[in-house]
Amino acid sequence: MTSLKSPVGAHVPVAGGLATGGLKYAAEIGAEAVQVFVSNPRGWALPEGKPAEDAKLRGQDAIPVYVHTPYLVNFGSPSAETLEKSVASVRHSLERGRAIGARGVVVHTGSAVSQSYEDALAQVREHVLPLLEEIPDDGPDLLLEPMAGQGKMLCAKVQELGPFFEALEHHPKLGVCFDTCHAFAAGHDLASAGGVAETMEALVATVGAGRLKLVHANDSKDPCGSARDHHENIGAGHIGEKPFAELFAHPAVAGVPFIIETPGRAPEPHAKDITTLKRLRDG
Repeated sequence: MTSLKSPVGAHVPVAGGLATGGLKYAAEIGAEAVQVFVSNPRGWALPEGKPAEDAKLRGQDAIPVYVHTPYLVNFGSPSAETLEKSVASVRHSLERGRAIGARGVVVHTGSAVSQSYEDALAQVREHVLPLLEEIPDDGPDLLLEPMAGQGKMLCAKVQELGPFFEALEHHPKLGVCFDTCHAFAAGHDLASAGGVAETMEALVATVGAGRLKLVHANDSKDPCGSARDHHENIGAGHIGEKPFAELFAHPAVAGVPFIIETPGRAPEPHAKDITTLKRLRDG
């Protein structure tokens, strides 16, 4: 068991306000950390925040806060319009993240769609590096989240983060969000003997120690290597409970928050998942 305990939390709905609604739901499910959207996850709108809600969230330090960027963001897209909107959207998430005291802003690593990997990665460097440079010292880190391996995704296995970190000059504000379902779908067999340790060691070898800032803790509805991103509740999928216990115990994950993004539109299944993860962490 690692010496630093990882907080266990969830992506929370924010109806009623980022702080008022988000922290209320967090309390209902026993979350020790939260992740939120600060805009429509399936749109390009860039809404202003509510100062009172921002201050309430920023003013508490008991629960670490993270922001997830909209799903439409893709720095590998051959579409100039998508690229321009992606820059604006991530800049907005970073600014809003700072306003609410977020520790990190999660962004998917994206897809080349119809162009070459090389051209897509060149776009990542051209457009993401300036965003990293804009982040003030007290601003959130930008956390790259590898995908499940479907289509022309630029990054799925943890080793594929290497070219990203090289393109982005190992910027000090750059980090990683590791999604267990994505990794399993991409071919990291977390459920096999030694699978978790092997994956974490590969991650550290690729990006360096201390770059893992967040874990998305999701079981998988599909088998290893499926390239399908179908989340399942903890212990109810093909990953099972044991790999999550192993993940908590790995030194690379010491103190790193776990956020569930598991099925369920009511507090009960999320509360159960958080209770399960706390048991696996503390057992």
